[in-house]
Amino acid sequence: MASLTYEAALAALQERGRFGIRLGLGRTRALLHELGDPQRAFRGALVGGTNGKGSVLALAASALRAAGLRAGETPKPHLVTYRERLQIAGRLVDPTTFARLVELALPAADRVARRHGEPTEFELLTAVAFRWFADEDVDLALVEVGLGGRLDATHAWDGGVAAITNVDLDHVDRLGSTVTAIAREKAAIIERGDIAVTGADGAGLAVIRRRAGRVAVPLRVAPPAPLLGWDRDGIVVDLASLGETRVGLRGRHQAGNVAVADAVLDALAEAGIATVEPAARRRGYADVRWPGRLELIELGPATPEQSGPAREVLLDGAHNPAGAAVLAQALDDLRPFLAGGAERRPPPITLIIGAMADKDVAGVVRALDGAAALAGADIICTEVGAARALPAGDLAAAWAATAGPRPPARVIRSPAAALAAALADAPGPIVVAGSLYLVGALRALLVDDPALRDVAGSAG
Repeated sequence: MASLTYEAALAALQERGRFGIRLGLGRTRALLHELGDPQRAFRGALVGGTNGKGSVLALAASALRAAGLRAGETPKPHLVTYRERLQIAGRLVDPTTFARLVELALPAADRVARRHGEPTEFELLTAVAFRWFADEDVDLALVEVGLGGRLDATHAWDGGVAAITNVDLDHVDRLGSTVTAIAREKAAIIERGDIAVTGADGAGLAVIRRRAGRVAVPLRVAPPAPLLGWDRDGIVVDLASLGETRVGLRGRHQAGNVAVADAVLDALAEAGIATVEPAARRRGYADVRWPGRLELIELGPATPEQSGPAREVLLDGAHNPAGAAVLAQALDDLRPFLAGGAERRPPPITLIIGAMADKDVAGVVRALDGAAALAGADIICTEVGAARALPAGDLAAAWAATAGPRPPARVIRSPAAALAAALADAPGPIVVAGSLYLVGALRALLVDDPALRDVAGSAG
């Protein structure tokens, strides 16, 4: 009987955060070997790229579920609970199983440390996920790359399909300062014997083509599907394989992600891993949900005595300039469908924003400043309780340096207090952006999802 509680398992995992991020595959491969090489028990798709990885996973996983297949999934980062990072057919690992898996992995990590150094938090979590997928005999896995690709812990597994959504500047301190350099790191997940898929273009695509050619791998290039329209709840695209198709994710950028997801499903079928028929793809794409990514939450009036329309909170990470540009475009597209959007002068949006200090904050602010929907917006700068968090005052200064026609940004350091102020004062929709850490913290206050509750108790 296991003795580790969920709380103790989580603490042991987080304690490994002190080892930081150390790219390299040696520790992960050794750890997996100590755990019986579970990664050899299943095939599937490894998904890398700068933006859109999570959306591609969500879309493909939703279609696989509609087809009745059990896919192991590793979406990241988590918003509310670590258990979000380990899912099978959309269901989170339960606290008891999570604790049992961590308890199994900790002695293996100690043995690995003697020769290879201490495994990091992410390396341990990756090994735990693979062990669970093998134990549960999943039909396949959809695994999201953590950082880069070539030396990321997930690359200790080769599932047979390698997908790269796109390539843009991010993590330049670790991956390189140019798109070409970053593309080399990401393209390295393409291994001999794979089928490769990408939605990249330009210099990034050129690097990916060279890598695929070097290892004699067929490459499927998936340009964005033609966009037919959008509304409050998603978009409609023209997919080559399905024709007019409803996608239950907001933002025109999802036309690119659904094209990559559809190509991943084609590649899985070609590789003999899994087949998803057109009807299941249609259902999956229409029903897909991806929390915290242009997620619209409707709240009732502040008190039972109040009346009027529901208050709206739109959550999105937008942690780099490319993601912020996507959000800016989406806000302009969605504004007519949000509260007061049909009015001659729609009420201003309230933006709650927080950021990590190691991100291109100026680039994020410039991109968001390009949204017409944010003209006259009330900007509330806050900061999450993380070591890398940018002070809210510094973020407000970044907004002051822009030329957007709006009042000076407010500084409310506590995210909970910032949300309370917005809910009390906002005349129109509220947008939360800049960091998935912030999105997760506020989503936990807005949504009471029983699946996300970390129930205390023994793991026995």
